[in-house]
Amino acid sequence: KVIGFDVDETKIQAINQGKSYIKHIDNNRLMAVHDKQLLFATTDFQRVAECDALIICVPTPLDHHLDPDLRYVVETCEAFAPYLQPHTLVSLESTTWPGTTDEVVKPILEAKGKRKLGHDLYLSYSPEREDPGNKLFGTKNIPKLVGGADQESLNLAVAFYSLAIQKVVPLSSTKVAECAKLFENIFRSVNIALVNELKVICDRMGIDVWEIIKAAGTKPFGFMSFSPGPGLGGHCIPIDPFYLTWKAKEYGIRTRFIELAGEINRSMPRFVVSKVQDCLNNYGKAVKGSRILIIGLAYKSDIDDIRESPSLKLIKLLEEKGAIVGYHDPYIPEIGKTREYGHLAGRKHQELSDNYDCFLVATFHSNFSKEKILSYGVPVVDTRNSFSKHEHVYPA
Repeated sequence: KVIGFDVDETKIQAINQGKSYIKHIDNNRLMAVHDKQLLFATTDFQRVAECDALIICVPTPLDHHLDPDLRYVVETCEAFAPYLQPHTLVSLESTTWPGTTDEVVKPILEAKGKRKLGHDLYLSYSPEREDPGNKLFGTKNIPKLVGGADQESLNLAVAFYSLAIQKVVPLSSTKVAECAKLFENIFRSVNIALVNELKVICDRMGIDVWEIIKAAGTKPFGFMSFSPGPGLGGHCIPIDPFYLTWKAKEYGIRTRFIELAGEINRSMPRFVVSKVQDCLNNYGKAVKGSRILIIGLAYKSDIDDIRESPSLKLIKLLEEKGAIVGYHDPYIPEIGKTREYGHLAGRKHQELSDNYDCFLVATFHSNFSKEKILSYGVPVVDTRNSFSKHEHVYPA
């Protein structure tokens, strides 16, 4: 039996009705466990007392200075600690800097929960690994890393996760597990930054970067393909590298390579806006006063997640230049509340029409029709290599 805790009443109600609020999680799967009364959601943290194991998977964002913001981890631990029963396993899954489990979570649970590691408290860290929309790999068959605060905690955590995960990988400490997740996403961030920089260079040289990537990919060793884009999105890759950057300062080390990658990736929306300007100039139009429709608001194809989506940044930048901006994304009927773009909340999905001066393709869902988009005769700025060469398509 699983109890889900949250502060969002809308999500609580949906789960308790057997309805999924996440596109890639099917209603039928949720309804199956709901009908068997195996899943219940609540805002009442007193029910923590009923739990043998607790998983913490709250957001770990950055503040405006790109420093870690652990308020949700701290507040969550403080909320449930008083109801923690003896010999409960607590596992942190939120991405964070190495040392958080031991230095932040453990002291709160011992002080507020009056429990003691090694006596009546078990503590572990197991990073969440998820690729929303991936039809081959899901929670069950993605190997699960687990680090324990002590050996007993590790043994219990491995046994616990083995109930649901096909392969559990025990590690020597919580710090190793915390750092492994950061390494995974830093690897992606740095390589995406590299290919984004190469895209800008190739654009200036008049060479097709996508053809180059395809050509280089024919080498059977020593090369791994990454795709450029309008910027990084999602709750992991744009954020996680800076958790290690922040912690490294404690040891007198500056992570120049990681920071440069972040700088390049954050600059890509401005590059895209410059390509929109070039496109409109070809038609004798300025950005100011032009009607622009961003196609694809989600941060990646075939999902309904807009967290850190570069599309939101593109809306902001274009509107600052005086453009009238709408978005087209059937997966996101309305923009909800976001930490950084609160002024966009309430805006609604717009249908394709010829009443626009430019279509900006930021994310291309598999159910989008290239032919339909082109049929309106509106120039298209394509950031995803979604279209073959066409007189009205401008790569960005």
